[in-house]
Amino acid sequence: MPLNQTLAQITDRIIKRSAQSRAAYLARMEAARRQGPSRGHLSCSGQAHAFAAAGPDQSQLATGQGGNLGIVTAYNDMLSAHQPFERYPTLIRDAVRANGGTAQVAGGVPAMCDGVTQGEASMELSLFSRDVIAMAAGVALSHNTFDAAVFLGVCDKIVPGLVIGAQVFGHLPAVFIPAGPMTSGLQNDEKAKVRQQFAAGEVGRDALMAAEMAAYHGPGTCTFYGTANTNQMLMEFMGLHLPSSSFVNPGAEIRDALTVEAAHRALSMSDLGDSYTPVCEILSEKAFVNGMVGLMATGGSTNLLIHLIAMARAGGITLDWQDFSDVSDIVPLLARVYPNGLADVNHFHAAGGLGYMIGQLLDAGLLHPDTKTVAGEGLHHYTQEPFMDGGKLAWRAGTTESLNTGILRPASEPFQTSGGLKRLSGSLGTSVIKISAVDPAHHLIEAPVRVFHDQNEVKAAFKAGEFEGDVIVVVRFQGPRANGMPELHSLTPMLGILQGRGYKVALVTDGRMSGASGKVPAAIHVSPEALDGGPIAYLQDGDVLRLDASAGTLEILTEGVLDREAVVADMSHNHFGTGRELFAPFRNAVGTADTGASVFGN
Repeated sequence: MPLNQTLAQITDRIIKRSAQSRAAYLARMEAARRQGPSRGHLSCSGQAHAFAAAGPDQSQLATGQGGNLGIVTAYNDMLSAHQPFERYPTLIRDAVRANGGTAQVAGGVPAMCDGVTQGEASMELSLFSRDVIAMAAGVALSHNTFDAAVFLGVCDKIVPGLVIGAQVFGHLPAVFIPAGPMTSGLQNDEKAKVRQQFAAGEVGRDALMAAEMAAYHGPGTCTFYGTANTNQMLMEFMGLHLPSSSFVNPGAEIRDALTVEAAHRALSMSDLGDSYTPVCEILSEKAFVNGMVGLMATGGSTNLLIHLIAMARAGGITLDWQDFSDVSDIVPLLARVYPNGLADVNHFHAAGGLGYMIGQLLDAGLLHPDTKTVAGEGLHHYTQEPFMDGGKLAWRAGTTESLNTGILRPASEPFQTSGGLKRLSGSLGTSVIKISAVDPAHHLIEAPVRVFHDQNEVKAAFKAGEFEGDVIVVVRFQGPRANGMPELHSLTPMLGILQGRGYKVALVTDGRMSGASGKVPAAIHVSPEALDGGPIAYLQDGDVLRLDASAGTLEILTEGVLDREAVVADMSHNHFGTGRELFAPFRNAVGTADTGASVFGN
């Protein structure tokens, strides 16, 4: 089917909007390619430093006859999603050595878990960690001794940070290698039920702890469809993973085979061969549009409304929230994965997964088919699936039918005809909302506000029984400049309880929610933020707001609100402890949420 005309128009306007910055970026990448890796031009002392610990690869590196692969890893064994990466460098070294190449761990990047830091002060470092990761990846590759790179990362800020870092070295081929999700444990709806029971005082902490441990029980990514698994989806839609590799569990034979193949692919795409494919050519305007389509079709994480913009800007491409909203209007929702349904990503993968979904969207004209990928020219490669054939990795056509239409549906019979995300605009500024899990009965909320400057104040008010009717909870001074824009996901259980009591409930904040945003409507990333004197800083308890997700509006209904003096908050208590002292330069330099909340290029 020909490309959807609206999608073509969105792509064309992005290309035109980005023309000057994109051309300048590509010119820099071409200049870097011409210079090539500098290891052959290093002094003897410099080369000796670079190769001193390479063991059996020393001679090969010194003669410069084979390609050298740089490994940038987010391994740590505190995070279940990244623990499997401990083995990957050895697999990769052995794989490329067998083909006459070499591989070295170029460097490590930090990886923090938003699940651990939810509701904690350290969550205020989370968003900024993305840009730290990008800089750490830049440092890792700055020795300029590599012909290609592989990036080992999974979770919320890690993949976006690695993509930003990879694009600084966009003249190099880059393959992203996943670790896969943990096997299914306690069902996500059961886990959520226990969380709500605990918030309501119906069960004790022992029951809560037992439920959480049954849900998060082994190596691999959390199995709900939050930011981590949305990242993995994007890497396939944008052509940086091998096809159908994102949701293969750790420890499987095919998981190792895919890692080995990814290493081979990375070096085969280097400038030493005849199929040179740098990452700057893979991450084109069309690739980012394909990423937005995947985000909408899967009902993915709201965090990517910030990260995709920042990732694109690193390659000279300018996206805005209206692009996302317009893509959402034409892309059907094809998946129901928790919190948008009961299934987890293992069930989604078994039902046909990303290969089936990409095939459906290609057939519907809702993806650019002609992008470059690590699997070759054209997105059609991503309708294939890997399998083991006599101990060797092989590929075959993926399923053309959903194996469970309660989880995954064809484009002709979607769960809903539009995607899961929407831009809101109006007298309160601009914001975004995830509606894929929100019942249409809750798409319109008009109610008085309760205003808070800290999520702990909301929890205290809930415990005191202060919410006894329809309410829009406003949590402000949570933006990037105020305190690093923490997620407020720990408010979800109590807001869900209020909604369950029959109240009309919504959240409005200049902070973030979560990749696991669920059934309570939440207008998030409100810009301008309160610290910048945005309209959200003028609200008082009792003012009435109207949130209309269907119309895409967020309006102040009370007259005279903007005639008041803006509230100014004392944020000094947010600037110390758990490492926050170190991030003052980030808070001072960060851009707005709608431009990617990045410290780069503002």
